[in-house]
Amino acid sequence: MSASSNASAARAWVEIDLPAIDRNVGRIKQALPPHVRYVAVVKADAYGHGMPEVATRLLQAGVDCFAVANVAEAAKLREVGHDADILLLSPTLPNELPRALALGLDVTLNSLEEAQAVATAVAKSGLKAKVHVKVDTGMGRAGVWHEQAAELFAFVQADAAFEWRGVYTHFSDADSDAAYTAGQRTIFLTLLERIPSTVRAGLMIHADNSAGLESFSASAPFNAVRVGLMQYGLPPSTGSFLASLRPEPVLSFHARVVLVKDLPAGTAVSYNRTKILSRPTRVAIVAVGYGDGVPTAASNRGFFLVRGQRCPILGRVTMDQTIVDVTDVPSVVVGDIATILGAQGADRITVAEFCAWADCIPWEALCTLTQRVQRVYRTDRT
Repeated sequence: MSASSNASAARAWVEIDLPAIDRNVGRIKQALPPHVRYVAVVKADAYGHGMPEVATRLLQAGVDCFAVANVAEAAKLREVGHDADILLLSPTLPNELPRALALGLDVTLNSLEEAQAVATAVAKSGLKAKVHVKVDTGMGRAGVWHEQAAELFAFVQADAAFEWRGVYTHFSDADSDAAYTAGQRTIFLTLLERIPSTVRAGLMIHADNSAGLESFSASAPFNAVRVGLMQYGLPPSTGSFLASLRPEPVLSFHARVVLVKDLPAGTAVSYNRTKILSRPTRVAIVAVGYGDGVPTAASNRGFFLVRGQRCPILGRVTMDQTIVDVTDVPSVVVGDIATILGAQGADRITVAEFCAWADCIPWEALCTLTQRVQRVYRTDRT
């Protein structure tokens, strides 16, 4: 069934352009040095795009492996990519370890205690643990603090329970603070020297995500990159190794107009009367709200596209509906499409613009599209 026919009965939906993912991955792979592995990040339901469908497409596009947040996500991904390497980015709870080992996942080690728990699980299961060591170089979140990293390196190297497959860190401010990122990078590179060269040669070494792809010189040891936002069509930061690439938007977000009516000047609109109409106004009630992924921060600030025209949001966004001003688009009728993200006519609302209205970051904007918003997939045949 085509994307348009799938959407025809929906009140709110997102369209996922799967061929755009193919093209984005192709551009990224072409720009990366041949020795660099492409780690496709598909956590949080592929950033709200729908993990099974997106992961299938990413496999076809030739990514090398995947990264997810936890074991539950990995189990769903394993149904799609039966033999794919899958890295768990978050710490793994002790009760999750047997399943992680049985699924053949790459477990991230964030502390000596966690490594000891994995070794215990290996002893009980008889299965060897594939592991990456994560180093906290200044993010202050997951990972072994860099001053204790050498001890964890030694433990993993010495224990036969582990197949040591990688080592990595995470930059906390790659899109805005080059100096701090450079400091994190230096800490990490210095620590890598603590790993014997014969061991280091066999490791996947990665530090960068889409915000900070700048590691890949001939002398750098990095041989993998974690790609998230860019494969979904959001541009990298200006300091990125791939800053010249212009990925295609993959996701657009739409909903139906369910009511059109005229209100007199002086009418208070929506909860808490945050908007008082200054003129007689034709309003359209659109079947989408914060229960779908339109944040209340966009109230009285954002716009929807209706019949190709920008229509301002009036009053507070509510759980199921948003009110927009269509006075200057008098032909609007019930059933018309309102576009929250994406193109309509000659105009487009970008994720960056949406985030400015919503006081959020792009990851949040995509991941908070709720499950009641239908996902519709455009394929090569549509």
